[in-house]
Amino acid sequence: MLSRLLIKNYALIDNLDISFDEDLNVITGETGAGKSIVLGALGLILGQRAESKYFFNQQKKCIVEGFFQIQSYHLESFFEAHDLDYEVETVLRREIALDGKSRAFINDTPVTLNILKALGQQLIDVHSQHATLEINNSDFQLLVVDVMANHDALLKDYHQEYHHYKKQQKKLKSLEASIDQAKADQDYFQFQFDELSEAALQADEQEHLENELNSLTHAEEIKRNLLSANYLMLQQEGAAHPLLREALSQIQALEKYQPAIGPLAERLKSALIEIKDIADELENLEQQTAFNEQRADEINERLSLLYSLQKKHRVNSNEDLLKLQDELSEKLNQILFADEDLQKLQKELKVLQKSLEEKAAVISQKRRKVIPEIEQHILAILEQVGMNNAQIKVEQHIKESSAFDENGIDQIRFLFNANKGHQLNELQKVASGGELSRLMLSIKSLIAKKTALPTIIFDEIDTGVSGEVAHRVGNIMQELAKDMQVITITHLPQMASKGKSHYFVYKTLKEELTYTQIKKLTKEERVLEIAKMLSGENPKASALQNARELLQD
Repeated sequence: MLSRLLIKNYALIDNLDISFDEDLNVITGETGAGKSIVLGALGLILGQRAESKYFFNQQKKCIVEGFFQIQSYHLESFFEAHDLDYEVETVLRREIALDGKSRAFINDTPVTLNILKALGQQLIDVHSQHATLEINNSDFQLLVVDVMANHDALLKDYHQEYHHYKKQQKKLKSLEASIDQAKADQDYFQFQFDELSEAALQADEQEHLENELNSLTHAEEIKRNLLSANYLMLQQEGAAHPLLREALSQIQALEKYQPAIGPLAERLKSALIEIKDIADELENLEQQTAFNEQRADEINERLSLLYSLQKKHRVNSNEDLLKLQDELSEKLNQILFADEDLQKLQKELKVLQKSLEEKAAVISQKRRKVIPEIEQHILAILEQVGMNNAQIKVEQHIKESSAFDENGIDQIRFLFNANKGHQLNELQKVASGGELSRLMLSIKSLIAKKTALPTIIFDEIDTGVSGEVAHRVGNIMQELAKDMQVITITHLPQMASKGKSHYFVYKTLKEELTYTQIKKLTKEERVLEIAKMLSGENPKASALQNARELLQD
């Protein structure tokens, strides 16, 4: 419910702070006093367009805030979906700057105008003579039938299964497309895989081959240097090994005189052995080294293949080629087993489709059963509000079972005519604004006890009615207000007397400026206001008594 409305610097309003009650709130005031201005300000936090030319003071920005108690509306998912803080008392705020730029907030979090509007539509339902009412909307008409059918659990189960069905349908289309594309690429994938497989790749092969080729290419240089090194170590005059051997003989002769020489002699002896081993290995390497043209050609051919494959597949190593080979193998396996996955998914969709068709049929039957009750109730209420000759028909068109959609297999249309003997037609084609407002009142009174409805505002629903009919309309509003907050703008005393709270809109003049004000009337102020509505500006005792009687009723 709307608990408070704060308006600053809008039209004839400088600063207005209104607190509303639950139940039925009535707003009265002379024509032109500013009742529509209050609705216009409220429209700003419902996402309507704003213009700076409507500012009270052109030097200040306009601010409108609405405070809503939303605990019974089950809107947690909306707040979660839009990353908003959920608060039991939620505040919608709209600020319009001097240049006309607008900012919107929900619980102090900046939001787009579309998000503000989407939430506002779930909190406030405004009905005026000139507005396009939601009653014309097929989704709302279907909602009325579903609320009366009282099958929320079944609908929830159906919606969940339907969304899963659509998700799997999308998955099937994607799988079919990928299979078609994969099969078109299968020959190419197979060729690439076979080419890599036939190459018998090894991860570290390239490095070994490059090292071996390097040795073969420089075989003569290697052989020459090895021979030279062996010669310098063992054979050349003044070679290292003979000289060191002579040195060992000299120091060994001194061991008997100097004990410290013994360890040094052992170290030198080890060095001689090591030098001899190195020289022998150099000689062996030299004998093993030879240029093998055939082997060099084999290595060059193999490396050429590896380089070619790497260049072709735009990779840098054998490891990358082996990884690509594994990926191609996986793709080929997926192609081989894709048909099995496709058949499995197709089978699942058939089961889901059958289940949805069965549930949609049950939902359709429940809807059909409550349609007569809906028609009877609406006609009964319409008769009370002075539309004795009204006709209404809830038309249910049932589609083929396989043509189900998110709402099942039904298309619901409300057909109406306010005049007996005339052809029924869609609401917007045959009903006036006042008739639609009273029709909406009838429908809201039908479903209010079965579901949490947003605050509803009726703007002069009493146009064209008076006397006893106005009294009945007021009674229906009172009954409706037991289950939801109702705010109505009225010119009729019979309607005004029905409200739990009564607000009076008026103009004042201050320092040559006209202001729109609104105040909540006390009990005695209500008597006086209703008496004025009955008989004019200076009501007599009889009018005051009549007003008291209306309030007592």
